[in-house]
Amino acid sequence: MRAGDRLVIGAVRRGGPWPAVLAVTAIMGAAGELAIPYLIGRTVDALVARQAGGTPWLALCACAVAAVMLCESLGVWARGASGAHAAATLRSGLLRHVLGTGPAATRRFPEGELVTRAGLNAEEVGRAPETVTSALALLVPTAGALVALTLIAPVLTLTLGAGIVVIVLVLRGFLRTTTAIAGGYQEVQGEIAARLVDAMDGARTIAAAGTAAQEAGRVLAPLPGLRAHGMELWRANASAAVRSGLVVPLLEVAVLAVGGFMLAAGDLTIGELYAAARYAVLGAALSTALGHVSGLARARAAAERVSAVLDLTPVAHGTRTLPPGPGTVEFRDVAANGLAVGDLTLPGGSVTAVVGRSGAGKSLLAAMAGRLTDPERGTVLLDGVPLEELTGEELRRAIGYAFERPVLVGETIGDAIAPDPVPGRVAEAAGAACADAFVRRLPLGYATPLRDAPMSGGERQRIGLARAFAQGERLLVLDDATSSLDTVTERQVGRALTTDHHGRTRLIAAHRLATAARADQVVWLEDGTVRACGPHHVLWQDPAYRAVFQGDAT
Repeated sequence: MRAGDRLVIGAVRRGGPWPAVLAVTAIMGAAGELAIPYLIGRTVDALVARQAGGTPWLALCACAVAAVMLCESLGVWARGASGAHAAATLRSGLLRHVLGTGPAATRRFPEGELVTRAGLNAEEVGRAPETVTSALALLVPTAGALVALTLIAPVLTLTLGAGIVVIVLVLRGFLRTTTAIAGGYQEVQGEIAARLVDAMDGARTIAAAGTAAQEAGRVLAPLPGLRAHGMELWRANASAAVRSGLVVPLLEVAVLAVGGFMLAAGDLTIGELYAAARYAVLGAALSTALGHVSGLARARAAAERVSAVLDLTPVAHGTRTLPPGPGTVEFRDVAANGLAVGDLTLPGGSVTAVVGRSGAGKSLLAAMAGRLTDPERGTVLLDGVPLEELTGEELRRAIGYAFERPVLVGETIGDAIAPDPVPGRVAEAAGAACADAFVRRLPLGYATPLRDAPMSGGERQRIGLARAFAQGERLLVLDDATSSLDTVTERQVGRALTTDHHGRTRLIAAHRLATAARADQVVWLEDGTVRACGPHHVLWQDPAYRAVFQGDAT
């Protein structure tokens, strides 16, 4: 079974109680539809024969019609509820999985693709309970019609059975074709979304360069492909509708023709002939399943796209906690993505600057220290415990991470710094990051909603630094996290880093000479290896080391 089909089945199971309600209403409605031709037939026979018992049969007909209408109404409600419940459950699980996967998710899929798969495609999969249940419910009138025709005249059953086989073959081919076309349609949708997200990220650059028209053309370039897939879907649906639709009148004519000869021979009554004609139509109800089959095809195609995201391996955490320690970080025979770190130690409580030219691997080394990525070879340890053996809560509590362009999450400024703060920790961390003063000038201070707090790049970076200060208890990892700060603020933050009274170990991926000069040791990366490690004033004697900072006057 394909991964997408397993996910569709899972969506049906995750629909809560509503798929069961939908199934019950569909079956009861189908049973009512099956009963109506029989009841009408008995009513007609009673009225033709001028029997006094015709009125009860007429009353039963009215009750059956009312029951069908009630089931249809409940079915509409259950379809909406089941789809919403299944989509919400799937989307929630998908979001947790993506966040648990970490940066690997955006390396595998563009951000716009992830949004499309977690949004639009998850919603398509969420409609699976409705489409599957509704399609299966159509089997009830089909099976009931075959049984009823067998009771009336077995020869009529053979006529109906032949038509049903033709309809099933048409639907099977339609499902296979539509699934493939819908998959292509959804792929193009994802591509357009990815291009749009990229364009929105660079909106200021596009406006400054005056390239809005060119960028709009780039974003919308896949539209002809989207139209082509849409036309293919329309043609496939029209072709299947014509083929399956022709079967219904042909079946009715065939049943009426055979039944007419039997009526002339006295083998059928007028009421039985009417019932047989109606059962022929009900038996061919599968021909009306095109809409459900089309929805199922879209759900299967979307499920394949969602399954590709769920196939990403989430970051696995261990069960250990850290023993008491100063925050010593050890790289043991570590290598990853072309960077060979080998053996390297960051003494507890020390400040280590990682320097090198662009592309040397500074961010990668910092990511391994904070376990945003795992090495391909070797182990990174914090106070003697491999990072992968720590629980997720212990890892994030022990290590604070700050980025060049932080994304602030939470409802308020205070939430963005520390969602569950220790009393006084938020203000202390913001003070160390030189953020306290401008935050207190906001209308509600730390309670100011993020959406109401327009911030410059440097201010956002300071909030990101404050978040790292508030979170990391043993190790602070700063990946070029002071690049947007002015010189005065950078020096103030630098002093806070080098005089941290909590005694935490600090690893700083840096470009500025002043940062390296303040560090206890410098790790110099070049050509994918650690070229040297030592105090800045010692490494400064090497002209090649000085060339790394060429043009930096600070």
